[in-house]
Amino acid sequence: MNLDLFLEILNIDSSSAKEGALSEFLIRRLPVSGCEVNAYMAEGRGDGAPVPSNIMLSWGDPRIVFCTHYDTVPPYIPPSVEKREDGQTVIRGRGACDAKGQLFSMYSACLELADRGEEGFGLLLLYGEEAGSLGAKDFRKKYPGGKYLVVGEPTDNRMVSASKGTKAFAVTVKGKSFHSGYPVYGASAVERFVDMMNALRAVEFPMDPQLGETTWNVGKLVSDNPQNILSDRLTFRIYFRTTFASDRMVTEVMEGFRDEYVEVEAFGGDTPAEYLTLDGFDTKTVAFGSDAPHLTNFAVKALCGPGSILVAHTDAEYILLEDLEKAKDNYVRMFEELKHRI
Repeated sequence: MNLDLFLEILNIDSSSAKEGALSEFLIRRLPVSGCEVNAYMAEGRGDGAPVPSNIMLSWGDPRIVFCTHYDTVPPYIPPSVEKREDGQTVIRGRGACDAKGQLFSMYSACLELADRGEEGFGLLLLYGEEAGSLGAKDFRKKYPGGKYLVVGEPTDNRMVSASKGTKAFAVTVKGKSFHSGYPVYGASAVERFVDMMNALRAVEFPMDPQLGETTWNVGKLVSDNPQNILSDRLTFRIYFRTTFASDRMVTEVMEGFRDEYVEVEAFGGDTPAEYLTLDGFDTKTVAFGSDAPHLTNFAVKALCGPGSILVAHTDAEYILLEDLEKAKDNYVRMFEELKHRI
């Protein structure tokens, strides 16, 4: 495997909304003899920065497509390589395991397949996954799709049997501003928020036999009132990881909080999904989202890749060279299995 190429990719900052420079590099650097390249440029980017593209590399008619994203979460962390005492080579840096490691392993697998004289496969590289699967949603409108899609995410090189869904809501809680020494004459939006959170914590979402419990997290919490004045407005977003058993219930619960003081706006997400698994591969379920549910123009989807989700998005993000090599071999095996099903 060409580790120098991987480090070149890691050296380019492709944080959310900055991935245009890496897009241009990939279009220039990845094509080889016998490979057709198509780039689908993002629309509506007028800030002067390089514009990212969805990039499809094809060897023949791609009936089996490997796919991952090349944008990363901020902040950018430059790469480094070290040799551990156990002999393992560790590559650190932003995107090492989410998802430039998948990109590198998939590209390496494509080169090996091409060297063997295989055809009928492709490599799809998408922008904007970390910002709501922007590239995937755009790509499905411009490309007819195909039979098999193998999506790369950090799954410990296990094929994913099912993944949780996501649901997001923007919430506004209204109160009445007043001097905090005389709270009886006002109404605190903060206290109403606390009451809402306590009520939500009391909800018993069903345990799913495949995906387990339903979880949620609050972010972007804002109440800009002085400390001695009751809050008249509080806003936040709430993000659910849903299961097959709870997906519809989550929406019903959130709608139930609507009243004259609470506004609830649903904005995006996807449903829990099942994926193709193959004999001979270890399997697992995951609680994170991916581009896979949004790529509805493919009939059958699999989800597998090197690296651990437990270090993705962290300052300590890393991947082992051994896992990249195993992933490359896995993707080659998947192609060999899937081509007999077409």
